[in-house]
Amino acid sequence: QVQLVESGGGLVQAGGSLRLSCAASGRTFSTYAMGWFRQAPGKEREFVAAISRFGISTDYADSVKGRFTISRDNAKKTVYLQMNSLKAEDTAIYYCAAAATMSSTTRRDRYDYWGQGTQVTVSS
Repeated sequence: QVQLVESGGGLVQAGGSLRLSCAASGRTFSTYAMGWFRQAPGKEREFVAAISRFGISTDYADSVKGRFTISRDNAKKTVYLQMNSLKAEDTAIYYCAAAATMSSTTRRDRYDYWGQGTQVTVSS
């Protein structure tokens, strides 16, 4: 069992930056690929970024490529999402998730555990 707690969300102006963190409980963090998803009001939850178990491979949604960076620190059991050049359309609740796979995955149905989410609001 893995419990995930996100932090770092908030209100930022367009063009600004935020760094989200997701702290995991349990002793098996490095056995999970990790991902970030987001859900805007009235929209479905969508994939943002993913990272493999040891950080060797990453995947990004086209809408965030070149602006967002996912990373992880297995010793700290934490995954991060650095978000730069934020746009109003990045406004959403951001969720981190853990998948019992070796490789990173963009598929929402492959993720077994989810955090409660953190709100990111970008003002234009």
